[in-house]
Amino acid sequence: MGKKRKAPAVNATSSADIAFMLLLFFLLTSSMDTDRGLARRLPQPVPKDQKKEDVDIKKRNLMVVLINSSNQILANGQYVELKDLKGIVREFVENPYNDESKPEKVEVDVPYYGTMLVTKHHLISLQNDRGTEYQAYINVQNELASVYNELRDEMAKKKFGKAFMDIDEEQQKAVQMIYPQKISEAEPKNYGGK
Repeated sequence: MGKKRKAPAVNATSSADIAFMLLLFFLLTSSMDTDRGLARRLPQPVPKDQKKEDVDIKKRNLMVVLINSSNQILANGQYVELKDLKGIVREFVENPYNDESKPEKVEVDVPYYGTMLVTKHHLISLQNDRGTEYQAYINVQNELASVYNELRDEMAKKKFGKAFMDIDEEQQKAVQMIYPQKISEAEPKNYGGK
């Protein structure tokens, strides 16, 4: 009887290289979903020759929303519950009765709508403590964004009979002129607890 033949050994040294190349290929060819997140409009840079007092915001036009390290919400220094924040911010942005303690209304010529009184110069400053929980911050951001979404939806439905997202781009720009989203997010600071 003859000797048994041994099966040739498989060279596995290149397997790691092949796996690495496949991984690299899929990483480079797959697309990431980059449309997620909260859209925010950054303020325009201040021209060098502009005087400081020109960029000062009138107190009535500014609402400071602060989330402290205990995740409590303060709107212009007053403690508020998350469920009440939307109504407070909506009244600030809309200023339906032209209250002198809320943002001033200025005349704006809006396409499709004509001349309207708009709180064009309002600003919501969202601030948080370094100890603020991420989820608390996101919850407040969502409430602020929902105010603008609701106001824009109502304005679009009155004029065009459709929700804001269902009207065309030019109509959306007109509605945005009436309710421009102005949320400034400040860098976290150490404000302390209660």
